[in-house]
Amino acid sequence: MKKIVLKMAALALLEDIANGQIRRERIFREPEDLLANYDDWLMSRFRFPRPVLLELCAELRPALECHTARSQGLSVPTQVLTTLGFLATGAFQRELADRSGVCQSTLSRAMPAVWDGIIRMSSRYIKFPYNAVEQANIKAQFAATAGFPNVIGAVDCTHIAIKAPSQDEFVYVNRKHFHSINVQVICDAQMQLLNIVARWPGSTHNSFILTNSMVGNRLEAGTVRDGWLLGDRGYPLRMWLMTPLTNPNTDQERRYNDLHSRTRIIVERAIGLLKGRWRCLDRSGGMLLYRPEKVCHIVMACGVLHNVAHRHGIPLPEQHNPPLEEPDAGPVNCNPPRGAIRARQNVISSM
Repeated sequence: MKKIVLKMAALALLEDIANGQIRRERIFREPEDLLANYDDWLMSRFRFPRPVLLELCAELRPALECHTARSQGLSVPTQVLTTLGFLATGAFQRELADRSGVCQSTLSRAMPAVWDGIIRMSSRYIKFPYNAVEQANIKAQFAATAGFPNVIGAVDCTHIAIKAPSQDEFVYVNRKHFHSINVQVICDAQMQLLNIVARWPGSTHNSFILTNSMVGNRLEAGTVRDGWLLGDRGYPLRMWLMTPLTNPNTDQERRYNDLHSRTRIIVERAIGLLKGRWRCLDRSGGMLLYRPEKVCHIVMACGVLHNVAHRHGIPLPEQHNPPLEEPDAGPVNCNPPRGAIRARQNVISSM
């Protein structure tokens, strides 16, 4: 009889546990020092080797220690590495949660402080070349690519998929019929980012973003006297923005379009590298499940980290070739300035 009672009590206990009436005791693993792993392991999960990770932790430490003191939370390395792990994959890795001894919800709450700290580093890592000294090397590198003269940057936009926002949902639907943030990227011939703008909903035209950006405003005001960006046919022709001819007729015009395309495509490769290294930005990894404002912060942080990797000569990840995005339709009611038409014709004549 005693054995039957004990068995029934055991069954009742299991039933209570299954029904959630009794909480299972949580088992915590001893936290692991993630930075003690080999560089190959660190690179595969965080995109940086140990020396660069230590440098990032040191740079972010003042802000993150203040944040940690308020929340009695995680160590700085744990905050930085788990955030990088999310940016690199687009998902919380169970392995990282297990190794750090921290649950995924805690890691999620820690991330905004990390990417905001990275964004504060942007003035040192993302700079547009407004003066002649800064432009000279960039022009030479672009000219060496395909022979197109006077190029100080290549511009394009890319869509970052997001979940449908609760407010103004329709303005985030892009021409490919999914919700997104439309992000502007300007890069040099080495695929280093010179400018990144992440604040416009997916329905916004590429040319509108450029025209209303700080770089576009300064170039329109004549800050740069001798140089131009290269943009696809979705952008308007300007003195500071060379675009391809819609209907080239002569050999020189066809050569102009060919060299323009071979030079401008560098920005598409830069976008592919950005999304390939930080897969949270790539639609193949799903959409970012955050409010648009947070998604914009994530994009900006990834832009800074892209240039950190470039500055340190970090090897590229496995080749990632996202589908090329078709250019926007040409700007409506766009009449190119005569000076811009002459400038483009001079370039064509030189070819």
